[in-house]
Amino acid sequence: MLVRKIRLRSLTLRVLLFASIAIGLGLFLTASLVISSVNHHFLEQDAAELEVITQSIETVLKQSNDAIQLEKALSQAVSGHHSVYYQVRSRQIPLLFRSNNTDFTQTTESFQPSQNIDTDNLRTWKSDGVTYRGAIITISENGISFRVTAAVDMGFHLKFLNEFRETLWFIMLGTSIATVLITWLGIRQGLLPLRGLSNSMREIETNHLNVRIDLVTVPIELQELTQSFNYMIGRLEEGFERLSHFSSDIAHELRTPLTNLITQTQVTLSKTREPDTYKELIYSNLEELERLTKMVGDMLWLAKCDNDLVKPVMEQLDLKEEIVVLLDFFEVLAEEKKISLIVEGQKTNIMGDRSLLRRAFSNLLSNAIRHTPQGKNILVRLETTNNIASISIINPSSDDIPSEHLSRLFDRFYRVDPSRQQQSEGVGLGLAITKSIIESHGGNIIARSNSNTVILCASLPM
Repeated sequence: MLVRKIRLRSLTLRVLLFASIAIGLGLFLTASLVISSVNHHFLEQDAAELEVITQSIETVLKQSNDAIQLEKALSQAVSGHHSVYYQVRSRQIPLLFRSNNTDFTQTTESFQPSQNIDTDNLRTWKSDGVTYRGAIITISENGISFRVTAAVDMGFHLKFLNEFRETLWFIMLGTSIATVLITWLGIRQGLLPLRGLSNSMREIETNHLNVRIDLVTVPIELQELTQSFNYMIGRLEEGFERLSHFSSDIAHELRTPLTNLITQTQVTLSKTREPDTYKELIYSNLEELERLTKMVGDMLWLAKCDNDLVKPVMEQLDLKEEIVVLLDFFEVLAEEKKISLIVEGQKTNIMGDRSLLRRAFSNLLSNAIRHTPQGKNILVRLETTNNIASISIINPSSDDIPSEHLSRLFDRFYRVDPSRQQQSEGVGLGLAITKSIIESHGGNIIARSNSNTVILCASLPM
């Protein structure tokens, strides 16, 4: 658990830990290979020396037959070799010769003789506290089989190996410490761009969300992170901008009815009036309060939708049939402006929430009727392409909507008119609610405007 916390808290320590393990393993393997190579070198050296000794003994055994002369010749068989010991035995003479009064009989009795001497058949044993490495071979001469044991004292080798091993491990330890320190410095230098990126991120505040980090100034390894950060800042900037507009719009929308309520009430109470006047004031205030209530209700619904609290209840629907029902409902309102409502398209079945979709399309139709000049036609067209149902509401308009406003038509309280004067009974949330409903069904909605015609097109999966 502690290791996990350290790894999560320090990237430098995490990288250094892995680097230290790799360096330690590398140095350990290197030291082990060096020691193994030195040990193998001594082994080959001893094998070569023992080969020379046994050859000299074999030469003496071939040249001498007399036991006394043979013993004397064996004592002189090896010269110029230090820490070398050998003994010769046979069935006729249990111990024909031994050098330097060393007797390997008991310690080597269990060893099987070899046909030749190489690094694979050398034996190691201890006698009288001394470690020997040697070989046992059989030499047959003149009908007599001799058992020859030749060995070298490993004291020098062992002392050298112990001292060399200690020195090597000290060198490796110092090397590993120095390497880890250099690695730590390298990691710190390598992470400088990351700290620079962190400082650049820290400088971006809510009033400077338009600032982006230049990808050219960061290493390749950090460019993906920088792109993600810039993308996140872009979304935050868009969200803050919408929130700022939303706050301004909601203040404006609430100020108008509240001002009306206060002004009418103050004027009415400025002097004594007839009961009918007070009654008329109460009705007027009730209309404004109902409008405020509708606005608050719509805002609460959008807040639920933003937090995924509105879950559509899916059922099989005939989209054309639902549109026809809504057109019948709006027919009276359309007749007041001498507007004709027309529907085109075939029967289209989709899965959707009946009440939510009726609310969405009601908002679109109400918006179309509100902005269509008197005596014109509103066309509702249904089309299907690749399992996608498209519902286009096409209505004439006195003017085209500028392209910079089209993408924001579905923002809350957004109005194309810069003065934002309310010319209708809407509260500016209908299209925002429609967009939320369509998106909750896995679809999308767009707006187009050309040739004095406005098209709102919603797409839903079938």
